[in-house]
Amino acid sequence: MIYNKSEDGDYKIVYFKRFDTEEIPVRVYIGNLEKKERAKILKYIEFLRQNKGCLDEPYSRHIRGKIRELRVDFAKNRHRIFYFTFIGKNIILLHAFLKKTAKTPEAEIEKAEVNYKQVLINQNAYEEKI
Repeated sequence: MIYNKSEDGDYKIVYFKRFDTEEIPVRVYIGNLEKKERAKILKYIEFLRQNKGCLDEPYSRHIRGKIRELRVDFAKNRHRIFYFTFIGKNIILLHAFLKKTAKTPEAEIEKAEVNYKQVLINQNAYEEKI
């Protein structure tokens, strides 16, 4: 599936890209998953796009400020992808991790916040090509 292809008026999914390494953390995370888990996450990402970045629980939850988390559970694995909606109808995926505790780890939230601030400083800090 191509997630950044958008018809006029549609939202599109884009990925945060690191300045220094050109790494795209969420894409790397998804790419390292088993096929079935990857498929489910991509399905949820498409659902997020179709709903213009606005999903309620159990699919999404507010974390802090503009940052929300997409919640994808697969068997005992609880995948979380931090994102926010940005100008130009872009839903930017900031950071992803496997949740292993009841409470979202502060270190994971801080990683997403750092990436969020990078996007605000430099609007080219996200990758539009899939």
